Amino acid sequence: MKHGRTLQELAVEIRRQAAEKRDYLAETNVINMVPDISGTRFVVDGVDGDFSIAETAHKQIGQYTDIPWKYYDRMRSNPELLAHNVNYWLHGIGAQPERRMIRTLDGSLRAFLSDRYRRIDNMQIAEAVLPIIGQMQEARVDSCEITDNKMYLKVVNPRLTAEVSKGDVVQAGIVVSNSEVGLGSVSVSPLIFRLVCTNGMIAQDSSVRKYHIGRANESDIDLGIFRDETLEADDKALMMKLQDAVAAAVNQAVFAKIVDQLKDAKQAKIEARTVPKVVELTSKQVGITQYEQEGVLGHLIEGGDLSLYGLGNAVTRYAQDVKSYDRSTDLEAIGYKIITLAPTAWNTILSTANKEV
Repeated sequence: MKHGRTLQELAVEIRRQAAEKRDYLAETNVINMVPDISGTRFVVDGVDGDFSIAETAHKQIGQYTDIPWKYYDRMRSNPELLAHNVNYWLHGIGAQPERRMIRTLDGSLRAFLSDRYRRIDNMQIAEAVLPIIGQMQEARVDSCEITDNKMYLKVVNPRLTAEVSKGDVVQAGIVVSNSEVGLGSVSVSPLIFRLVCTNGMIAQDSSVRKYHIGRANESDIDLGIFRDETLEADDKALMMKLQDAVAAAVNQAVFAKIVDQLKDAKQAKIEARTVPKVVELTSKQVGITQYEQEGVLGHLIEGGDLSLYGLGNAVTRYAQDVKSYDRSTDLEAIGYKIITLAPTAWNTILSTANKEV
C-alpha cells in the first residue's frame, strides 16, 4: 500500500482543519466569481474577504452552471471570460436564486454543493472508529492520509490470515474513507493485505456506505451553518452504525469468501503471447489509463504470475507507484474489481485478445 501520513500526523491535520474550515449557505444571487491576476476568486455577499477556488470546486461550479468541463477548463486561461460566463448562469436574466452550501478551508473554496448535502466530517469519523480499531487485538493502521478530496484509514488485522497459494499469504483488514467535499460517501470496505509485496486490495462490493444527502440545511442570519438537535441525533445514530460496521468488517466469513475468489482467479490463466492485449482490453473495461497500462504490464511481467490474480496484483502493485494517494486507492479497488470480473466478461477479454494477437 502507498504510505501517507502517520496516524499522529493525520490526527493533527484533522484537528487543524476542524478548527479552520468554515461552511456557509448562500443564495446564488449573492455569489460571484471575480477575475484575479492569478486566475479567479469566489465572493459571497455578507462574508468577509474572498476565496481562491480549488480544483474540485471548479468542477462543481461547472457542473452546476451546465458549462461543459472541457470549455470551462479552457476558459480558465481567460479569467474575465470564465467569471462572466459563470456569473451569467448563476444570476443572469431568467436565473432563479437557489441556495448552495459553500465549504471553505484555509482561504479556499473547496466545495460548491447542494443545500441538502449532509456534512459528515472527518473529525466525527475519526472519533467514532479509532477507539474501535484500538480494541482490535494486534490490528495496526498500515496507511492513512487526508487529501484535498478524502480521508483514508487503512487497517490490517494479522489475526485473520490465509494462503492463496503456498507462500502467498494474505491478511484481512478494513478501509474507512470519507469525503467532506462531495466526492464520495462514508465507506467501510474489507481490505486484503498481501504480505509478499505489501499490496492492498479493496473489496468495494462488500462495502457499507452512507451518502451525504439529507434534508435541506438551515442557515442563520450571517450565512454560517449551525447544527440542530435533530441533526446531532441523526449523526449519533450514524456513528453507532459506523462503529458496528468497522467492528464487523474484519469478519471470518467475508474474509474466507474473498480468499476463495482470489484462489479462483489464480486458476484463470493468461497465455504469454496475449498478455499486452489482455492488459489493454481489461484496462479499458475497468478505467485504467493508457499511461497506467505500461506500469501495470511491467509489474505483471515482473511478477511472473500470468493469471487473473496476477493481473489484479499487478494493478495493486502499480498503485504504490502513482503520486496521488486518491488514485492509488482507486487502483487498489480496481485490482479487486479485475480479480472478481464475471466469467463471461473475462472470457470475452481472453477470446478477443486471442483473435487480435
